Amino acid sequence: MTISIIGSGKVGASIALNCAIRDLDDVLLVDIVQGLPQGEAMDINHQLSEMGIDRLVRGSNNYADINDSGIVVLVAGLGRKPGMSRMDLLHTNANIVKDVSMKVASYARNSILIVVTNPLDPMTYVALKTTGMHKDKVMGMGGLLDLSRFKSFIREAANVSGESIQAMVISEHGENMLPLIRFCCISGIPLIDFISAEVQSRIFENTRKVAADVIALKGATTYAPGNAVAIMAEAIMKDKKSVVPVSAPLDGEYGVSNICIGVPVVLGENGIERVIELKLNPIEREIFHKGINSVSEAIKAIMP
Repeated sequence: MTISIIGSGKVGASIALNCAIRDLDDVLLVDIVQGLPQGEAMDINHQLSEMGIDRLVRGSNNYADINDSGIVVLVAGLGRKPGMSRMDLLHTNANIVKDVSMKVASYARNSILIVVTNPLDPMTYVALKTTGMHKDKVMGMGGLLDLSRFKSFIREAANVSGESIQAMVISEHGENMLPLIRFCCISGIPLIDFISAEVQSRIFENTRKVAADVIALKGATTYAPGNAVAIMAEAIMKDKKSVVPVSAPLDGEYGVSNICIGVPVVLGENGIERVIELKLNPIEREIFHKGINSVSEAIKAIMP
């Protein structure tokens, strides 16, 4: 079995490197650009060899090569530019994701599909409907990326080790993401015992806007997305039953259906093994439903 990554730009290469460093499986990079996936594979293999990691990364321009994939990661599409929102990419990337999803359905229908292309939640829904794969086998990466940013701000403010932080981010991977301050703790101790309500509020807002800040400064986010996908792949391949936020297809959970949006799930060898329904307070529910409405409107615009 192989982890196949469709799209060999900076994020795709970062995913390949992170998966290989975790020694999860051999990796295949696929791209329509001749030479790009092969070159990235060579570069990554040189690092792996020096590290003593005996996983092989290959590059290909042929979608048929994904046929033995246990996991397929869909990264293909345009990335955000400075000043753009994720939704600015909606129509262009929907067409790309539909095309790639048909190829996944043709060559790797029995795999688990992780979508990374923005806008993340609508693209996950497009991939789900286009491939016709079971809803437990298709998911989007956004929540874990948002969570990594959330935990980074908490770590800096509380001056504690990141491994001691338990936190959760749900809803849309975009303008209506919901960092759940109320659910945060540090080794079981409520976050309010470490940082003030004012600082918590600042962390909430910073988490929601920091991706745009990174893109404005360096043009793209690269390393944290690569790590986020590798965490998901590891939970699946090692059947860890990890509780993590992903963009998941909902079928009645949280009172909604026919949508993919960020929620906590149990992630294991079968993909999404359970969606966890949180008891949200009125303010949290309001933000969550703004995310649902935003994603629903986007889906209607591309999947009439």
